[in-house]
Amino acid sequence: MNDIAPHGIRFGRIAAMLPVKDMKRAQDFYIGVLGFTKAFENGTPVGFVILKRHAAELHLTLQPGHKAAPFNVAHLLVEDVDALYALCQHEGCRIIKGLQDKDYGLRAFVFEDPDGNRIDVGQPR
Repeated sequence: MNDIAPHGIRFGRIAAMLPVKDMKRAQDFYIGVLGFTKAFENGTPVGFVILKRHAAELHLTLQPGHKAAPFNVAHLLVEDVDALYALCQHEGCRIIKGLQDKDYGLRAFVFEDPDGNRIDVGQPR
């Protein structure tokens, strides 16, 4: 066990890194549907992208052999969970858990992005 306590260490941002099979398709979804903007991209062809919207930051990495995990890989807090739920339904996203009020104080749902990455979305009640 480490005896050095982390007192005084400040942590900066931490961002989810989502593997995607098709970078264009992923950007079409996150930028075109969810309204993120591209802050950075790297590679030819593009293999890494940083997306931002308000306080949210998301990193996409090109992984052609990606197999989606059967669990949530990111949690997103929003101000209008009902509107995002309706948008996901309208866009044909696979809904893993329907919109509901949770006993831990969130109104929440889980959806899959085009690569099968499960995103848990919530809004404080």
